[in-house]
Amino acid sequence: MICSASSQQQPAPLTLGSRVLYLAPLTVAIAAVLLGCSKEGAAPAQGGGMPPPAVGVVTTALQPVAVQTELPGRVEAQRVAQVRARVNGVVLKRLFTEGAEVKAGQALFQIDPAPYQAAYDSAQAQLAKAQANLSQAAAQAERNKPLVEARAISQQEYLVAVAAAKQAEADVAAAKAAITTAKLNLDYAAVSAPIAGRIGRALVTEGALVSAAEATQLALIQQTSSVYVNFTQSANEVQQLRRALAAGQLRSAGSNAAQVQVLLDDGSSKSGKLLFTDLTVDATSGQVSLRAEVPNADNALLPGQYVRVRLAQAERPAAMLLPQQAVTRSNTGDTVLVVGADNKPQQRPVKIGGAQGNQWVVLDGLKPGEKVIADGFQKMFVPGAPVNPVPWSPASSAPAAAAPASAASR
Repeated sequence: MICSASSQQQPAPLTLGSRVLYLAPLTVAIAAVLLGCSKEGAAPAQGGGMPPPAVGVVTTALQPVAVQTELPGRVEAQRVAQVRARVNGVVLKRLFTEGAEVKAGQALFQIDPAPYQAAYDSAQAQLAKAQANLSQAAAQAERNKPLVEARAISQQEYLVAVAAAKQAEADVAAAKAAITTAKLNLDYAAVSAPIAGRIGRALVTEGALVSAAEATQLALIQQTSSVYVNFTQSANEVQQLRRALAAGQLRSAGSNAAQVQVLLDDGSSKSGKLLFTDLTVDATSGQVSLRAEVPNADNALLPGQYVRVRLAQAERPAAMLLPQQAVTRSNTGDTVLVVGADNKPQQRPVKIGGAQGNQWVVLDGLKPGEKVIADGFQKMFVPGAPVNPVPWSPASSAPAAAAPASAASR
C-alpha cells in the first residue's frame, strides 16, 4: 500500500499556546503518511476476527450398558492330581518328558518290581496248593457220604470230612485274594498317570527310595485346557446389586451365566462364564467368593497366575457413555462441557456410575442428542466464546476438526 501526502510546499502553521510555529513540508508529509497507514490498517480488525475454534464433540444417546466390576483373581487348574508312590521300592526309570502333555494311564515311573513279582508267584503257588487240598477233601467227603448212610462209619467222621472240604474251599478263596493283592502291588510298581493333563518336573530321580507309608510324591499333573479363576467381591456390593435388581433399576445378566472378561498383564483378554457365587461371607474380610470358568486351549493362563476379572452381573436399560477425557472429575463433583444452541460451551454437572473400558457411564445430567466436548479444550482461549463443533473420533484427536480450522484460516 502507498499512502499519498499533500503536494503543497508551503510550511504548515502550528499553534502552540500564543506562538505560531511553521512545520517544514517534509515533516507534514511524513505525518500524513503515518496517519493514513494506521487508519487503513485498523479497518480489518473492525470488520472481521478469528474464526470460532473447532472442537470434537460426542452426541449423547441412550443405550443398554452392562454394569461391570473389575476384581483381582487367581487362576486355578480345573483338575489336579498328585502322583504318589503306592508301594515301597527303588525308582528304576522315569518314563515321561517333564512339562509335556500326558494321557490318563500313561506310564510315568517304574519302581523295582522284583519283590512284587516274587510275591505274586508265591501267591499263585499257594492257590495251586489250596486247590489240591480242596480236591482231596471234597473227594473224601463224597466217599464218606454213602458210608454214613449205610452206618459203616460214624456220623462224627462224616462231619469231619465235610468240614475239611469246606476249609479247603476257604483256603482257595484266601489264595485267590492273595493273588489279587500281589497283582495290585506288582501293577503299582509301574506308576501311571491318573488323569490327562500337563505334567510338571519330576520330584524324584532314578535310584530314589520311595515309600507307600509316607506316600512319596513323584510328580504333579494339572489340567489347564480349561481353568478356573477364583476371585472375591465385597458383600456390600453384592447387596447393592441385588437391591437395584429388585427395584427394577437394573436387568439381570442371567442366573449363573454372567459373562466375564479375564484381563492379562499384556493387555489381552479371555472370555469366560461365571459358575457360581458362594452363599457364605468371609467373616474376616467381608468378601464373597466367586468362580469363573475360562477356556485355555493356548495355555495363556497358568495356575497361580494373578489376573484382573471384569464381571458383568447386570445391565442398565438406558444409560449414556462418554469418553473419559470428556469428563472433568474433582472433589466438588463431575462436570462436562455441553455445546448450546448458540455454539457456546456450558459447564454441566453429571452423575457418573462407573467405568466401562475407557468410557464413563453417565447416569444423570445429560439428555439424548446433546453435544459434549471431548477434544479441543486447548483451543478455547476465551471462556464462553462460540466454538465450531465437529464430530469426534476416538482413533485420533478430533481428526475432522483440522479441515474446518484450516479452511477458516484462509
